[in-house]
Amino acid sequence: MKNGKVVNSFTEVIQDISDGATIIVGGFGLCGIPEKAILALRDQGTKDLTIVSNNCGVDDWGLGLLLANKQIKKMVSSYVGENKIFEKQFLSGELEVELVPQGTLAERIRAGGAGIPGFYTATGVGTPIAEGKEHKEFNGRTYLLEEGIVGDFALVKAWKADPLGNLVFRKTSRNFNPLAAMSGKITIAEVEEIVGVGDLNPDEIHTPGIYVQRVLLGTNYEKRIERRTVVQA
Repeated sequence: MKNGKVVNSFTEVIQDISDGATIIVGGFGLCGIPEKAILALRDQGTKDLTIVSNNCGVDDWGLGLLLANKQIKKMVSSYVGENKIFEKQFLSGELEVELVPQGTLAERIRAGGAGIPGFYTATGVGTPIAEGKEHKEFNGRTYLLEEGIVGDFALVKAWKADPLGNLVFRKTSRNFNPLAAMSGKITIAEVEEIVGVGDLNPDEIHTPGIYVQRVLLGTNYEKRIERRTVVQA
């Protein structure tokens, strides 16, 4: 490891992610996913993973690659509609799935990163989401207790970073990434550009370096479209 928190190799940066780890992964669809770290994890073959992420990529990209390689034991996510392998493994009993309303998932990740063990929300009351969870009434309305999530690792994708781990995300690719970065015991950030210490405007930093343990530079990122819809002329 050289130059602050900067690591030179994707193989090196994920080598201590072991079988059975819980990993929180940033991204929304294929936007802002840590694709290089996912590829390295696939090549390493780490298995029995619990992945916490909004969705599981598509069949041939993103987290879908880990799914196809049967490295994921459990998914905690909000949406699974773009992945046929996901459907097949779930229906066959190979994959455990915890579906969480999207806002609740975001807050569970944020709460974990903020050291908050749980919170109450009205979302899901009266639905299967509420089964087995503590209910409590506030001002005449019923709420569910939801637990914060902390990962052994977090994988995020940022636009820019400095060697201290301060991160800047670009537009909609910010999505779940800042929340994921907060909630990993070890957070790994792959970025498109590394600048010098002091080059980032403090007012424009989205994730302070205190949350980030490892940074590395990625190149040749693919700009895939999750679902292409066109209108015939």
